[in-house]
Amino acid sequence: MGSSDPATPAFLQLAAHPLRWRLLAELGQGDLRVRELMERVGEPQNLVSYHLRQLRRGGLVSAGRSSFDGRDSYYHLDLERCASALTGVGTALHPALAREPVFGGYRAPVLFTCTGNSARSLIAESLLRHRTGGRVEVTSAGSHPKRAVSGNAVRVLRERYGVDVAGRRPQHLNTVQDRSFGYVISLCDKVREAQPAFPGDPELVHWSIPEPTGYPAFVRTAAEIDTRIRHLLPVLDTREDSS
Repeated sequence: MGSSDPATPAFLQLAAHPLRWRLLAELGQGDLRVRELMERVGEPQNLVSYHLRQLRRGGLVSAGRSSFDGRDSYYHLDLERCASALTGVGTALHPALAREPVFGGYRAPVLFTCTGNSARSLIAESLLRHRTGGRVEVTSAGSHPKRAVSGNAVRVLRERYGVDVAGRRPQHLNTVQDRSFGYVISLCDKVREAQPAFPGDPELVHWSIPEPTGYPAFVRTAAEIDTRIRHLLPVLDTREDSS
């Protein structure tokens, strides 16, 4: 057909290995530690660590130290880069395969947790509500709630996303622990180890996001959370349930 054979896209070369694909799929559900990945894929540490290094070199996976145990690390899948790579793969095969998804209904409710409920979890709650136009029931809480919402959280939501959370008060996990949630998403490593069990067997997801300090850090943190929120939407989409 063509004058030369097309090169296999780099993403396919990297992700085509069965174990690397399984690691990507597990990390697609949330941030995990090496021992958790070992349990999920049923492979020894040396093999899991080797393929994680390959994925990190390819820019698909990153690692960050746990704020709960500094000797440990959480691995994170860069969904934005994966989405871009997959779009490139589709375009390389046929231009019509590059298209944007459209979402409709959402599973509810969702709970976001962090330690103080003054920044990360509140930002996540606000952005999910904003991105879905209020069509998802969402709340947030903290294991050790602070007395007031961070001024930088109020500022970044107002200036960057047009969301007003002035007057909000952090709330304790105890106030929501008897409620049923479809998803409970922790945003800090400490609260993941301390949050209570919730009724209804919710899906537990972890996003390992360091606590921001200073407004520039809040801008970066809000952007990262917003990216994760946008990639969470198809997971929450309910239209597939009605088919």
